[in-house]
Amino acid sequence: MQKDNLTEVPTFFLLGFQTSQNIRFSLFFFLLVVYCGTICGNILIITLVSTSKNLHTPMYFFISQLSTSDILLSTDIVPNLLHILLNNGETMTFIVCITQLYLFCASEASECLLLAVMSYDRYVAICNPLRYSSIMTSGHCMILSILCWILGFSIVLIYIIKTAKLNFCGPNIIDHLFCDIIPLLEVSCSDTFIIHMVIYIMGVLIVIIPTTIIVLSYTYIVSAILRISSNTGRQKAFSTCSSHLIVVSIFYGTMFGVYIVPTKFRTQTMSKILSLLYTVFTPLVNPIIYSLRNKDIREAVQKCHRWAIW
Repeated sequence: MQKDNLTEVPTFFLLGFQTSQNIRFSLFFFLLVVYCGTICGNILIITLVSTSKNLHTPMYFFISQLSTSDILLSTDIVPNLLHILLNNGETMTFIVCITQLYLFCASEASECLLLAVMSYDRYVAICNPLRYSSIMTSGHCMILSILCWILGFSIVLIYIIKTAKLNFCGPNIIDHLFCDIIPLLEVSCSDTFIIHMVIYIMGVLIVIIPTTIIVLSYTYIVSAILRISSNTGRQKAFSTCSSHLIVVSIFYGTMFGVYIVPTKFRTQTMSKILSLLYTVFTPLVNPIIYSLRNKDIREAVQKCHRWAIW
């Protein structure tokens, strides 16, 4: 008999990496270092943008919002993953699993939307420089940021509620690193057709539309840059959006590798490694990219360092 609640399987067991203890311990310490670097790097970005007057611009405001999303994503995944590595798996209640899935999807959705807004910001800066200050006001930026967070958390909530109503009557073993939607649906004994339809619709709203905005923005940006007569002007214009373009490429490249490429072309271990790339390493790489390729942030870091020494 079908039930609306999920009393059939009250817990799930996440396998993580089923390998030798030495490898798991080595991976534990490596991911611990990565997580600490991620938190410190992104907190540094947020702190610099908040305290440095030179960074009180729309571009850096959105970078700080991206750092907030990276902290949320990494904190949702990594601490629990470290526990799984130490214990060679972990038993997780359904509520905890669904909560992790919700925070993971919501932070990813918000990041998709933030990257689209950042591409729009670069479009206005390069294609309409004279109107930039009047278009990208602080109030406008705040509204765009709030919309990204609200839409990211509310759209995802629709299919989270649908997933929570599924029946899980066994097996309760999830061969993954965290509660992701695909592995979770694979162990459900309910008809998941509607859930898959909701996921496709949600994908259009939080992946396809933002991707289209990014592609169109950079199409106009490249066209505008090519019309600049001097090489110096072209290089300066491109440098203002190169960091964002790299971050977008890494984020979408790893995400599409997990969810778009058919599973028959990769092993389960490969799927787990790809998941690590965009849930663990991308949040670490983002602040590094913006720090190394952005003169203003480097100068703000050096200034803070001089103040600390003084």
